[in-house]
Amino acid sequence: MRISFGWLSEFIKPGLSVEKIAHLLTMSGLEVEALETTPNNDVIMEVNVTPNRADCLSILGVVRELSVLTGAQVTLPPARIKTEAETAGPQIKVEIRNPELCRRYSGRVVRNLSIGPSPEWMARRLEDYGIRSINNIVDITNYVLIELGHPLHAFDLNTLKGGRIVVDTADNIYRQIKTLDGVERKLAGNALIIADAEGPVALAGIMGGASTEVEESTTDIFLEAAWFEPVNIRKTAKAFGLSSESSYRFERGADIEIIPYALDRASFLIQELAGGSPGEPVDVYPGKRAVPRCIEVSAARISRLIGTDISREDATGILERLGFAPVWSDSVITSFPPSYRLDVEAEADIVEEVARIYGYDRIPTALPASRLSVPEAMAKMNFVRAARQSVRRSGYSEAINFSFMNPLALDMLSLPPEDARRSAVSLINPLKQEESLLRTTLLPALIENLRHNLQRDLKDIMLTESARVFIKRKKGEQPEERLMLSGISMRNSTYSFWRNGKDEFYAAKGAVEALFDGLRIQDRSFSPSQEPFLHPGKSAEVFISGRRCGFVGVLSPAVREKAEIKGKEEITVFELDLDIIFENLPRASVYRPVPKFPAVERDIALVVDDAVSAAEVIRRIKDYPSKLIESAAVFDLYKGDGIPSGKKSMAFNIRYRAQDRTLTEDEVEQVHEGLIKDLLVHTGGNLR
Repeated sequence: MRISFGWLSEFIKPGLSVEKIAHLLTMSGLEVEALETTPNNDVIMEVNVTPNRADCLSILGVVRELSVLTGAQVTLPPARIKTEAETAGPQIKVEIRNPELCRRYSGRVVRNLSIGPSPEWMARRLEDYGIRSINNIVDITNYVLIELGHPLHAFDLNTLKGGRIVVDTADNIYRQIKTLDGVERKLAGNALIIADAEGPVALAGIMGGASTEVEESTTDIFLEAAWFEPVNIRKTAKAFGLSSESSYRFERGADIEIIPYALDRASFLIQELAGGSPGEPVDVYPGKRAVPRCIEVSAARISRLIGTDISREDATGILERLGFAPVWSDSVITSFPPSYRLDVEAEADIVEEVARIYGYDRIPTALPASRLSVPEAMAKMNFVRAARQSVRRSGYSEAINFSFMNPLALDMLSLPPEDARRSAVSLINPLKQEESLLRTTLLPALIENLRHNLQRDLKDIMLTESARVFIKRKKGEQPEERLMLSGISMRNSTYSFWRNGKDEFYAAKGAVEALFDGLRIQDRSFSPSQEPFLHPGKSAEVFISGRRCGFVGVLSPAVREKAEIKGKEEITVFELDLDIIFENLPRASVYRPVPKFPAVERDIALVVDDAVSAAEVIRRIKDYPSKLIESAAVFDLYKGDGIPSGKKSMAFNIRYRAQDRTLTEDEVEQVHEGLIKDLLVHTGGNLR
């Protein structure tokens, strides 16, 4: 928006240089991007007006801002029409058929005009704004548009048929119009038009029609000032590819209450520059002054959002200068924004107005006080990333599969009918039968990945995948989604130069335990698994804090046969529920100092029934009531000569340590003997 400093000075005398005015406007939100000196020694300010500040698209709008910032009084330009003028002839009747699109329409007949060129001062000012001078009547409407921000239009009265104006949408009545640019345009049904008794004479708020153009022969005019709904004007202008100074302002929202003054101001200038006799105005206003907007905000809210204490007097003074008519009730201020401030709708807008007029440079700079915390979603994302990295460090490569599953895969795993993984969601329109179910487990896809690699003569295979599985719920409910982490491995030992004594089950179990170690999960345990697709003697259920979270084990020969996987190497698999693991993660790290005193180790070998697991024995050791027991671990399992049938020998290493002293032999022996007796009682075993 270009603003003439000379023109602005006719409204207000701020007593400041143009540079100081530019600084004040910029700091209040109306950025002055450039200053340009014209040949006639005027200064043009290039003001960047944001789309929400339609009230500043005029000299008057910027003058209002300066008045608020400086306290200087505003002098409005004269608009008093000579009352001795008489108008003969009939007046125009106005009918608004779409009051929601045209809330107000005003006009005035002016007769006995003299059409001619505009005076040099007016033509020069319009030229400074990039507007070509046409004749005194058209130039006056453009002049008032720049001055007050409200568009006007002049019709040649003698070309209006039937002495009437109709404001309506095109629909099926009005087919086309020839606009002032000489183009015949087909009218869309929702386009708002101005029509006379015979047809359209203007595209409302955008451009007039050629048939009613003011020309040199014109003697009488009908001067229009109206309010049109912004969205409709924007859509119509875009549909026709038209953009004018009028549509630019109507699209952003015009001031409905300034219409009478704008009409009088233009009529005054017409009398001064073209003579003529203005008639009484026609003012059709169906809404008739809607209830003003009422916005409440507390004094504490204003200070808190701005970030500094704003006194009641400062806030009241700013809002009064803005024309918001503030009213205080206790600590709450009620504001009534004027009709030209359409951008002020909520309490945050009131606070913003107070802040920008108070001065952003007066608000102290301070860092916000806030406790930083990791959102739950971010924490889980980091956890999943850590889990994947842990498995990759154990030698696994990531696989990515589709979320679909073959119905036969559940039969391959020999899952019983009551197993929850049998409750699969069927796709309504699957691409193929082999992918007609949503996955309830990740294993079938990994088994297929392994088979695919074996067929291509790849022998050492370690694959992992993390993805969601879907368990069907009751009808009408969304399926239950669980985030799982699975792995499969098969190692080739054919060409090893030494005997590979490493058990593949323990290698897979080690990868799972390494995952738990990395996540600082100490309360984990394993017990024999009953999964039908795992080897009964080489598999385990995985528990965290007593809650089952998955399994690890060797794939059973029956499943290998169904999957058509040949070879003698063992295939190990695991699958863990990451949602359960995440729920049981330790929420804080607990650090302990490095022990100052040495530990004492003792070994014990027990002969127990095959049904007794090492996990049970270790749990019993840790539960023994002594603070000296630091850790326990199994290091040997033996069956064979010297061990009765149905029995097994397990050897455990137990570490004793005190935090405040070096343990004596007697102290260790006393605790150790008590522990042995407790184990023999609860396991039913014997010392080996």
